[in-house]
Amino acid sequence: MIHSLFLVNSSGDIFLEKHWKSVVSRSVCDYFFEAQERATEPENVPPVIPTPHHYLINVLRHKIFFVAVIQTEVPPLFVIEFLHRVVDTFQDYFGVCTEAAIKDNVVVVYELLEEMLDNGFPLATESNILKELIKPPTILRTVVNTITGSTNVGEQLPTGQLSVVPWRRTGVKYTNNEAYFDVVEEIDAIIDKSGSTITAEIQGVIDACVKLTGMPDLTLSFMNPRLLDDVSFHPCVRFKRWEAERILSFIPPDGNFRLLSYHVSSQNLVAIPVYVKHNITFREGSSQGRFELTLGPKQTMGKAVESVLVTSQLPRGVLNVNLNPSQGTYTFDPVTKLLSWDVGKINPQKLPSLKGSMSLQTGASKPDENPTFNIQFKIQQLAISGLKVNRLDMYGEKYKPFKGIKYMTKAGKFQVRT
Repeated sequence: MIHSLFLVNSSGDIFLEKHWKSVVSRSVCDYFFEAQERATEPENVPPVIPTPHHYLINVLRHKIFFVAVIQTEVPPLFVIEFLHRVVDTFQDYFGVCTEAAIKDNVVVVYELLEEMLDNGFPLATESNILKELIKPPTILRTVVNTITGSTNVGEQLPTGQLSVVPWRRTGVKYTNNEAYFDVVEEIDAIIDKSGSTITAEIQGVIDACVKLTGMPDLTLSFMNPRLLDDVSFHPCVRFKRWEAERILSFIPPDGNFRLLSYHVSSQNLVAIPVYVKHNITFREGSSQGRFELTLGPKQTMGKAVESVLVTSQLPRGVLNVNLNPSQGTYTFDPVTKLLSWDVGKINPQKLPSLKGSMSLQTGASKPDENPTFNIQFKIQQLAISGLKVNRLDMYGEKYKPFKGIKYMTKAGKFQVRT
């Protein structure tokens, strides 16, 4: 199965490697570096790279490539899912999954990888089991370990390992019992120059933070569960009940976990929350070009569009720009030709605009194509698909927990063509 794991940073350096069987030479990553050079963006590196004797399967998270080396045929999605589990575990343990955090906690990282994979096959990937096996690092524990020479490895086997609900440890107790659910939707869309939607889809997740005493049994129901398509569940969800009643019934893990992820692909269900008015012209034989861009909200149910950032790769013939933003600030890099406009929050009463002129190379022909705009934004307290939680009920325990549900929509790959 998984033979070795290499961690590659944004500079292309291998800063950590782990081998479960025999040692695989670092030179195997040369095939990965070649694929990386051919890709225009880091996100465009192929997830599976065949080599004469191995397969390299990689994921990119937090500007770090996690590259697994495989010697035999294996379902690629199985390995990709495991690599995502590794990243999520690091994030759970260290708060962030960065190169600095991994280097600072390198002993814990190797201990975790040793437990998560046994002879190349996934073993313990549940967070609460791992936390009983290997204690999360704290300043006090690090100091004690340094002085005494001990490790973070626990002395007893996890209580949940042999139970029918291995994702939840026994004897959980809290003074404040609470369950929070975050419905986060990411919209990917391509809009043509007339404002029509070429393609649009929503990737959604429901992340949970559950801190409840004992062994509670929860049910979560939706107003419109038929919206959900291509659903992927946490192992705790009872799939038979979802198929029959479209209700999520589960005994939750303790702490943070992803309850489910889903996909909304039918375009008539995807509302586009922002619109763009643009007028970008280049005159033949002229050294000046006109630039006008206006943003506005639509179909946002009265919710504010925040953290708006517009980026665009201008044509190579553009030497410089002289623009006047009505809101926010803009930057232009004359070398890379990257224009970036940090808008902030859109005020529907006074729409933000960016207007001005572009200086072109004298004598150069008119650019062949107009630029495209990539837009990032966030909308709090709105699930753009229209998904709404109806109710959350708890059985098996007598106390009343505090319950909270939060919605958020953000842009994924949101592109406007001009």
